[in-house]
Amino acid sequence: MSQSAASPKAVVLVSGGMDSAVVLAIAREQGFDCHALSVDYGQRHSSELEASRRVSAMLGAREHKSVHVDLRSIGGSALTADIDVPPEGGDGIPVTYVPARNTIMLSVALGWAEVLGAQEIFCGVNAVDYSGYPDCRPAFVDAFERLANLATKAGVEGRHLHIRAPLMHMGKGDIVREGLRLGVDFAQTVSCYQADEEGRACAHCDACRLRADGFAAAGVADPTRYR
Repeated sequence: MSQSAASPKAVVLVSGGMDSAVVLAIAREQGFDCHALSVDYGQRHSSELEASRRVSAMLGAREHKSVHVDLRSIGGSALTADIDVPPEGGDGIPVTYVPARNTIMLSVALGWAEVLGAQEIFCGVNAVDYSGYPDCRPAFVDAFERLANLATKAGVEGRHLHIRAPLMHMGKGDIVREGLRLGVDFAQTVSCYQADEEGRACAHCDACRLRADGFAAAGVADPTRYR
């Protein structure tokens, strides 16, 4: 759907993975003038960030901004420290959980939304087929929206801010089907926790497993490039 100058603005967190690509496509279909935001937080590889730029252009974002936040300086995760990425998820919260990541990303998105005059922030968190991260749950999204409206000039002045998580209750197969309906080219996305410089996936980490399960559940060929 094309946007005009009168279209409401939205900030969309775009990681470069399949979920955030679908969220951007959903926000565009709903008529929002989308401003894509990626966060370079010190993750293990740059392939995902390169994919975020491709995806933002492919899906018609008004602009794409990348903000650097050095979470590697505090570590605590297999994605931000010299800790091996496990071959698949186990019991409990996995070591690939990045402390405070979604809180920080949404906070940056919130600041940019205020500057832009946007009242909508879209993110790709999911609480069905996911790795069990605590900051991907509905309670977290609801709590952050309350915080956003307490902590901002916009909220205090009555311009209510909304945190949109349209994939929250969708399985990976449903996400794949929705993306295909919206014309998302999943071959341009990167989900792997330890992709190589060319964006090729390992096929063994939890992100790869969830992604592959999604294409299988949707009954479509997996376009992921594997090492």
